[in-house]
Amino acid sequence: MHISRTTSARLRVAAFIAMATWGSVGHAEIPKTRREAVADIDAFVGQAMARVEAAPGLALAVVEGDETLMTTGYGVADIRSGARVDSNTGFYIASATKAFTALGFAAMATRGEVNLDAPVDEWSPGSGLPTDLAKATSLTDLLSHRAGLDNDAIAFRAAYSGEHTPQIMHGLLARTTPNVAAPHGVFRYTNVGYNLATILLEARTGEDWRAMVENEVLTPAGMTHTTARVSRAQGQGVLAAGHFGDGPTPEASRLQKVDATMQSAGGLISTAHDMARWLELQINDGVIDGRRALPQGLVASTHVVRAAQDQQFGAYHRDGYGLGWQRGRYGQDVLIHHFGNFAGSRAHVSFMPERRVGVAVMINEDLVAGELADVVANYVYDRLSGRADLEAAYEAELAALVERRNQRQAALARAKIERAARNWPLSRPNSAYAGLYENAAYGTIEVIETGSGLDIRAGVMRAQAEAFTEAESLRVELIPFQGQVIVFDGPHSLTFKGERFFRR
Repeated sequence: MHISRTTSARLRVAAFIAMATWGSVGHAEIPKTRREAVADIDAFVGQAMARVEAAPGLALAVVEGDETLMTTGYGVADIRSGARVDSNTGFYIASATKAFTALGFAAMATRGEVNLDAPVDEWSPGSGLPTDLAKATSLTDLLSHRAGLDNDAIAFRAAYSGEHTPQIMHGLLARTTPNVAAPHGVFRYTNVGYNLATILLEARTGEDWRAMVENEVLTPAGMTHTTARVSRAQGQGVLAAGHFGDGPTPEASRLQKVDATMQSAGGLISTAHDMARWLELQINDGVIDGRRALPQGLVASTHVVRAAQDQQFGAYHRDGYGLGWQRGRYGQDVLIHHFGNFAGSRAHVSFMPERRVGVAVMINEDLVAGELADVVANYVYDRLSGRADLEAAYEAELAALVERRNQRQAALARAKIERAARNWPLSRPNSAYAGLYENAAYGTIEVIETGSGLDIRAGVMRAQAEAFTEAESLRVELIPFQGQVIVFDGPHSLTFKGERFFRR
């Protein structure tokens, strides 16, 4: 029988994943019915990983009440090293960070150190925000995505380029503008509110968001392997790298998080073990290990809806957003949740307050298999509830996910071939465009001549430029698989993100 090169490569990855399942799967004192459920969940995840193939590694935590049912790992953390995933492997959780940041602010508010509902100018006079916006905007507005504000330069520097200092970020507050499409009071999900809130906090108290989350949340919760610093996570043990599964085998993303791009809207690394503690804290309103870690009512207050929405996200219908948490339903059950993704990493964190069950799934691939995190979480909820058609339903789910993977991979391959056929659109020698260009709001863009063309660098991001469809224009994926256009306006400037950058 002939096996294609692609199929052969996938079989090797699937076999490696199947051999690399590590961690704690339940405890001896768990009732038999739950032990059987844990065994089924473990088997399903292994099967799903082998079927989908594009995700190198996955970490899973399942909590019920005050009991951790399982914390375990599957596959590898980094395809380059082959390091195996276990319950203490660090994964970047991206926007699931927001719940930690918001809880930190809520904890400070209980002591009167900030006022969540007062206008910014009342607790932070001379904040740096435009005066009219400071008078109309509260921390609750910022943390529940109802502030109606834009500041793309801050969001870009914080999450992507890493070109920032506290002074630069505070200075950029003055560029904040109203969002005409989603004005004050209207829900619109972005990173900007969290970035603005923590810049304002640091300017007022001198404490950055990392220290605030550490002191207010991580230390009381005993989450010793959760950190806002990549450098620290690397020193603590195995750290999962982001990957993309657009080809026959997954490859490590060329854009990985560094300390400078860990920010308050998406800047924590955690483990299955620590995420189990986080879920226990949420389900039990601040009680963990049988002790009260946070004041009664504090954690629950962050679950209360502050902004209404009406959106479908996969299997979930969302009807509101609290402080760092989406609120919605999975089937008939209320689901408090937050997901996150960035350049090859995907996180699913959720719990059902009425059933007192929570699940965290972290995967080190997002482009074609990121949905697997949600499928695994849904399987956990359905298995624990005793869904009658479980096997048939999830056989269909996996088949559909594999088909979507195949379609995405094929579409990406076609698009790459089409772009490669374009004519080079620059009229002068490449060397004439090389140099460092600067914009006061967005920082620097460096155009670098290489043996094969031009590279574009913006802070920690670097990518090879491709031809675009218009003259004097290049396409670049500084963020993998998100094409952006650079237009050269002449020998001394270029335009990127609608802003002029001038050659130094």
